[in-house]
Amino acid sequence: KSLANEFFQNMLKGAEEHAKKRGDYDLVAVGMKNETDFESQINAVDNFITQGVDAIVVAPADSKAMVAPLKKAMDAGIVVVNFDVALDADAKKAAGVDLAFVGPDNRGGAKLAGDALGKVLGKGGKVVIIEGNPGADNAAQRKAGFEDSIAEYGLELVDSRTAHWETEEANTVFSNMLTAHPDIQGVMAANDSMAIGVVKALESAARTDIQVVGFDNIPAAQELVTQGKLLATVDQYGAQMAANAIDLAIGVVKGGPPLEGWVKTPIDLVTKK
Repeated sequence: KSLANEFFQNMLKGAEEHAKKRGDYDLVAVGMKNETDFESQINAVDNFITQGVDAIVVAPADSKAMVAPLKKAMDAGIVVVNFDVALDADAKKAAGVDLAFVGPDNRGGAKLAGDALGKVLGKGGKVVIIEGNPGADNAAQRKAGFEDSIAEYGLELVDSRTAHWETEEANTVFSNMLTAHPDIQGVMAANDSMAIGVVKALESAARTDIQVVGFDNIPAAQELVTQGKLLATVDQYGAQMAANAIDLAIGVVKGGPPLEGWVKTPIDLVTKK
């Protein structure tokens, strides 16, 4: 996905290190300029089909839009592994695509972060959600996980808007939320890039009374957790996820059985030590 996002920068680094370690495949990594540059990802798949690659390992930017180009790749005899963000189940069914998903429980992970916030705020705590891309399955799952925590802890959701995974957009979106709802007590951000934007907005507003949780455990967020500016985040081990997905793809290329169902990858809550 977007190499402007530190999470995917780390994922790329992990994939490159894995390629060097294995030494039995050539890695061609393509990222997007930003989180909504869907056409670049579609074009990349088309280019890989033309090149006749053996496998495409993809974290879809849009869970519906990527189904058609990936079906085209599968029809061309290319092994496709969907990881990190699941393709839309209905879109896959409509296209006749049976494709496994390698990735974390995004809903469960978001609930871990949401629960950490709920325990601190208690019943009636006023919270907002900063959502990811509306077309991405992981964005929908993380929002659902946050909503699960809101229901369990009796929190009050006063607003929920997308910032498309982007730091600066989250800064603007949350600043507007804070103006409209100055009594906000907690923020659930669907990734760390957006959580960082929220923290910047809080610093600009000189507000130290609002708790923020994120998702991804990127290095910048780890520092914010240590400083107490971020209550919690969720580690989904992006570098290892990419390497594991590549291993699975190579296994199929070499004659192994096709992947089925959901190959779950680990998640862990990260808080200040």
